[in-house]
Amino acid sequence: MEVIAQYGTLFTTLALIFAFYACWAIGANDVANAMGPPVGSGSLSIRNAVIIAAVFEFAGAFIAGGEVTATIRKGIVDPAAMATHPELLMYGMTSALLATAIWLHVATAFGWPVSTTHTIVGAVAGFAMVGVGMDVVRWQQMSTIIASWFVSPILGGLVAYLLTRSIRRFILETANPFQSAQERGPYYIFLVGFIVALVTFFNGLTHLKINLSDLETLLLAVVVGVACAVVGRMMIRKIQAEPDADPEHRVASAEKVFIPMMIFTAAAMCFAHGSNDVANGIGPLAAVLDVVHSGGKVSASAPLPLWVLFMGGAAIVVGLATYGQKVIATIGTRITELTPPRAFAATLSAAIVVVLASKTGLPVSTTHIAVGAVMGVGLARGIGALDLRVIRNIVISWLITVPAGALGAAAFFFIVKGIFG
Repeated sequence: MEVIAQYGTLFTTLALIFAFYACWAIGANDVANAMGPPVGSGSLSIRNAVIIAAVFEFAGAFIAGGEVTATIRKGIVDPAAMATHPELLMYGMTSALLATAIWLHVATAFGWPVSTTHTIVGAVAGFAMVGVGMDVVRWQQMSTIIASWFVSPILGGLVAYLLTRSIRRFILETANPFQSAQERGPYYIFLVGFIVALVTFFNGLTHLKINLSDLETLLLAVVVGVACAVVGRMMIRKIQAEPDADPEHRVASAEKVFIPMMIFTAAAMCFAHGSNDVANGIGPLAAVLDVVHSGGKVSASAPLPLWVLFMGGAAIVVGLATYGQKVIATIGTRITELTPPRAFAATLSAAIVVVLASKTGLPVSTTHIAVGAVMGVGLARGIGALDLRVIRNIVISWLITVPAGALGAAAFFFIVKGIFG
């Protein structure tokens, strides 16, 4: 308790700085996953991607980010084990933030799309093992993380494969692809609006004092989907077909229709990310703030001030704008060649799997889902459409993410404890 009283302000400041750094790295890596397909396919410029991210990351974090963030991320450790030594939680969460930020920074420098959730979970487990003991870690939860290495890309890839086949069947391989795209595009846009509404309402709006039943959620999601479809139809109608009527140009004309449609999918993914994953960067910060402000009380959850959500959203957008190009290049151009229809299928399928996972509790990673979706789009054209060397490097980076977070947090924990303990 003495340490908290004496150094609480210092640790609050450090946690704020490290949380901003972590959220910056999340923007450079995690949000770049969502923006990789639209930017890589040429549907959106980096500038427009940043604008969309700025609006919808903020909206997702602020509107649907939630009132309470788990103090011990994903329940990975038992909070009661640190009740008598709250300074360990303060040391550990600060160390976990720094370790997460550094690993994401390193991964982004190499263009590796890695899981932010896996990084912070590994970091929290790492400091807990060396600071409290092996038995404090909930190993069953860790097993679900390992399972997500396989479940996430498979689900993302399967849905993307099916969506790509449906776009081919109902639009690109019809007698008049351009007309089919204009007629059927709004149905796909409806699905985008429907999904983003489900992400919002299923995750809850308790901090806005709005509680909806499942039926009310579905009805509101339908209304949002219809509204998006109406707006999308107006945008699609403005697209003009290529004057040449040969089959190649008819397909090119149809692909142009998907460019405005990508605005909806990019917005949906950013909103979903802001509402679901911003807590990866600010959850540990909430834990530190709660311990310091309560004078050493360790609770299972901590109130999350709205200004913290605002700071996290701002840092994420800055990260995407200043350092997101490397991961965008990996997702958007290096795994497989993406056209606007393929990019649309990849982004929409990722959004679908994210919302289904959030409702059913499946152990998934949004990053792995996004990569799996791009792979699924490529597989729809055959295994030869994938760059297996790039995929191999990505998988290796996934496997070392949890150990990297754990080792980094453990090392920083020893340093911090040595200085202040």
